[in-house]
Amino acid sequence: MSARDRLQEILAGFGRSFWVANFTEIFERLAYYATLAVLAIFLNEQLHFSAELTGSIIGIFGLVVYFLPTAGGALADRFGFRRALLFAFFIMTIGYFLLGSLSAPWMQSVRGALGDKWLVILVLLIPALGPATVKPCVAGTIARASTENVRSMGYSIYYTLVNVGGTLGPLLAYLVRKRLGLGMENVFRTAALSVFLMFWVTLFFYREPPKRAEEEVSSVSAAFKNLLVVLGNGRFVAFLLITSGFYIAWWQIYIMAPLFLRRFVDPNANTDGLLAIEGLAVISLQILVAYVTRKMSAVRTISLGFLITGLAFILMAIHPSVLSFAAMLVVIALGEVTQASRYYEYCSRLAPPGQEGLYMGYAFPPIGIGAWVGGLIGGWLLHEFGDVLKRPTEMWWPVVGVGVVTAGLMLLYDVLLRPARAAEADAKA
Repeated sequence: MSARDRLQEILAGFGRSFWVANFTEIFERLAYYATLAVLAIFLNEQLHFSAELTGSIIGIFGLVVYFLPTAGGALADRFGFRRALLFAFFIMTIGYFLLGSLSAPWMQSVRGALGDKWLVILVLLIPALGPATVKPCVAGTIARASTENVRSMGYSIYYTLVNVGGTLGPLLAYLVRKRLGLGMENVFRTAALSVFLMFWVTLFFYREPPKRAEEEVSSVSAAFKNLLVVLGNGRFVAFLLITSGFYIAWWQIYIMAPLFLRRFVDPNANTDGLLAIEGLAVISLQILVAYVTRKMSAVRTISLGFLITGLAFILMAIHPSVLSFAAMLVVIALGEVTQASRYYEYCSRLAPPGQEGLYMGYAFPPIGIGAWVGGLIGGWLLHEFGDVLKRPTEMWWPVVGVGVVTAGLMLLYDVLLRPARAAEADAKA
């Protein structure tokens, strides 16, 4: 097939809903990562929350975002992708706007009644519901609105655009907060505007893609039954729990690193703008890493990614500086792209025949578990080593240890628990 014919095949293989859904995903991720880029600093410096409370709140936020897509997928199947997307963008608009209005005069009575801690938790839970619905809707749209011969490319486009949003989000936060001098609360309001615009894009341009003949509509009760099925697979659960260790370390770039950098390195560090480096590096390294690791077994590649990310934090332990922070983000991105695609591939191998779709729906919870545990650990480390022991650089060594131990556990898992299907697939790779 000529390049021209392939291009025509690609253009014809994706329906309009595919492009609309992926376009909205860019702005959903932009709003999410713009918020995440300044959230720790906002809670700690503006609301004067302790490091432990800041970490635990961000951890709860991440847990909800990444633990609910399975239930969100069931709701999307039941009520339709278009309705689910409209709901998600509307609820995120409200949540981000409320987050940006915490200091508004009309919120003072609510702050007085609930207290800042519980008000922030409740407000953050509102926009957290949005990504849990958007993710399965966009993934489902790709499956329905693309032909079989271009579907894998469709998921590659989706993954790339997610990282585009992840790169632009911190840059937007920096632009609004620093360059325009509008402050952190207006970062959240800008995030609200971003997803509000996507509400109207969805309303006017998104059309429900037709269901495939073999597709069944699941229910919330079925989603709960599916959870029990997945939990009954000990090998798969062990794999997910080990992977959570990687995300315990990874989440520190949004939880502990911004606070550490501004407290102990440079109080004027633009951590939000710097965080864009990680997303940009992911995009830049993706093809090269996939080529270099193409002949490695899935588990070894995943373990290598875990190890690289864990070792990246050594840079902040031995020479803390803004430049070290930037270099650390590049190395973390290298570890992320090394393990990411092979992780999802291996998840499908662990699934019993005919249940690949079900098991792939549970690939996201380790990110949420890592956020929750990482928030608790990160806040405690910052307080203990920074405020109590006055040796702040030592807080990074436990994070390094988490990455190294996680890599070792994954290799041990491969020896003790790897199922025959995965072993056969690795042997053919």
